[in-house]
Amino acid sequence: MTKTLSILIPVFNESATVLELLRRVEAVELRLAKEIVVVDDGSTDGTRQILEGLGDRAKVVFHQANRGKGAALRTALARATGDFVIIQDADLEYDPADYPGLLVPLLDGRADAVYGSRFLGGPHRVLFFWNYFANKFFTLVTNVLYNINLTDMGTCYKVFVAEKLKAIPLESERFGIEAEITAKICKARLRIYETPISYSGRTYDEGKKITWKDGFSYLWCLLRYRVAD
Repeated sequence: MTKTLSILIPVFNESATVLELLRRVEAVELRLAKEIVVVDDGSTDGTRQILEGLGDRAKVVFHQANRGKGAALRTALARATGDFVIIQDADLEYDPADYPGLLVPLLDGRADAVYGSRFLGGPHRVLFFWNYFANKFFTLVTNVLYNINLTDMGTCYKVFVAEKLKAIPLESERFGIEAEITAKICKARLRIYETPISYSGRTYDEGKKITWKDGFSYLWCLLRYRVAD
């Protein structure tokens, strides 16, 4: 029986990119079937109207108000039925053409989770030093606290055996979900692999949403879940 990859896409005000992103997701050739789960997190720029016209191209869920990336991901995960799940932002920073490489360690049975690293040699757009520094800092904190050797904790591209991720209770509403997932899969001793990916980052003028303020939630989650039962 063919296995299925569920693609979890949280969306907030991405009317300029969401259709192109979906086209790229649909165009990827995989050994797996694809299930696309889109959660609109209270968009106000016309994204909702675009998604309402998708028909059977995707499962679409609407939050009536903006609750955050974490809340949207938890909603998407609850509706996913695939054997594997991947997190996919609705902008065009991450390229679905990287899916086949990300899936290899999972399909081979070597991994429970695969992180797509922007720092293992894939092509990437040159942008902000302080964003790079912050990610390196939080990755270092993660490695020290959880005794692992990740190169890119903050990557969007995280792929999982679905039942492994669904067994972990997630709580974060906003961007802290990235740190929470990493902390909890480390504590659960999931087998984690990394693989290189490409990265085409956006500027803030182009719509990038994460800011320095979100760093506090990253740090809080990393510390909180290290000492939590």
